[in-house]
Amino acid sequence: MGVGLLLWVGLAQATPEIQSWSTSKGARVLFVAAHEIPMLDIKVVFDAGSARDGDRPGLASMTAAMLDEGAGDWDADALADRLEGVGASLAAGVDRDMSAVALRTLIREPALETAIETLEGVLSRPSFEADALERVRRNRLTGLRQQEESPSSVAQKALYRAIYGEHPYAADPSGTPESISAVTRQDLQSFHARYYVAANALVAMVGDLTRAEAEALAERITAGLPVGERPAALPEVVDLAEGSLDPIAFPSTQTSVLAGQPGMRRGDPDYFSLYVGNHILGGSGLVSLLMEEIRERRGLSYSTYSAFLPLARRGPFILALQTRNDQAEEARAVLLGTLERFIAEGPSEEELAAAKKNLTGGFPLRIASNGDIIQYLAVIGFYRLPLDYLDRFNARVESVSVEQIRDAFARHVHPDRLAIVTVGGQPQRVSLASGR
Repeated sequence: MGVGLLLWVGLAQATPEIQSWSTSKGARVLFVAAHEIPMLDIKVVFDAGSARDGDRPGLASMTAAMLDEGAGDWDADALADRLEGVGASLAAGVDRDMSAVALRTLIREPALETAIETLEGVLSRPSFEADALERVRRNRLTGLRQQEESPSSVAQKALYRAIYGEHPYAADPSGTPESISAVTRQDLQSFHARYYVAANALVAMVGDLTRAEAEALAERITAGLPVGERPAALPEVVDLAEGSLDPIAFPSTQTSVLAGQPGMRRGDPDYFSLYVGNHILGGSGLVSLLMEEIRERRGLSYSTYSAFLPLARRGPFILALQTRNDQAEEARAVLLGTLERFIAEGPSEEELAAAKKNLTGGFPLRIASNGDIIQYLAVIGFYRLPLDYLDRFNARVESVSVEQIRDAFARHVHPDRLAIVTVGGQPQRVSLASGR
């Protein structure tokens, strides 16, 4: 048996076994038994991201932010004391697709019982008290003001609006000062009642449990949730009809340059071709083509990257850099010119081989901890990816060819229809054609 085959077998054996079932109330469960340390990670995920905000931007994230501000008979201090007393941690977060509550606890008692009881209350009995809401509201408004002072934050929000228009993905999850100021306790209660339901829940667990123990815990965690129903699928994302340029003046010595358009969804048949190709183009740090052309050869930017950010519907494909105000036009031209050449020519065989080696060689580190695995379980479960996704990851990376990358990029990425945003310095009159 060759060294390469031995390595592949070792990686395959190291891939965690994912077990799946549904609770009596219809919540889906993904579980990985990990007996090496007496710990348990739980992540409960709901189809309740900012795309469900409707006409109240920031509602999903405000709901999540309020979960640990009081539940049942416990106020925020009591919740914090319960968790701190047993060495557990709990956090809630939101992106455009999902809201999630994550718990980490020791398996030994009384830690496990206290942590699970607390998680149950936070999920099913949040109090949304008025005083806590005002405190969270003030903090959010302060955060939004700080974002307005960050050129990269201003650029990112503008780019999503340019890419997505009227689609729910256009709005920033953190909301706007106007929408956050207007959100009410009733809004939070209604959002929670609609989306925090068992039929809309995924429970991911990694830890020192047997299957029977995991089943009992999943039942308990979701017992207080109403059965409810899943929301309707989000609308499809449409291609941009043409390119656009939005130069935003900002008092800074650096200009943030972002370009983007709809990219791919989770589970896209072209995922691995685009993933490997983008690793070569701009996703591999200092050795990427964008870094070589923009930083190493021309010194136009300290950092530049490209990324596909797949979602339930087509997430964005983004290219980004920061540069001195007087170099912004040149840097933008090189950024888009490099993209055009990559689409036309694809990577070399040498570049592809190096990317595969980097991605497959680093894969074991990306599933090295329970915390890493729980993140993968959340993605696999929420987006209904195959349960053998991790088992087949390296093999699917290895199967990608130069021609597949060139073909996938040609169909998914259109340089003449990029939305481009620049933030910093004074707007300049420039041509959209080929980014020059």
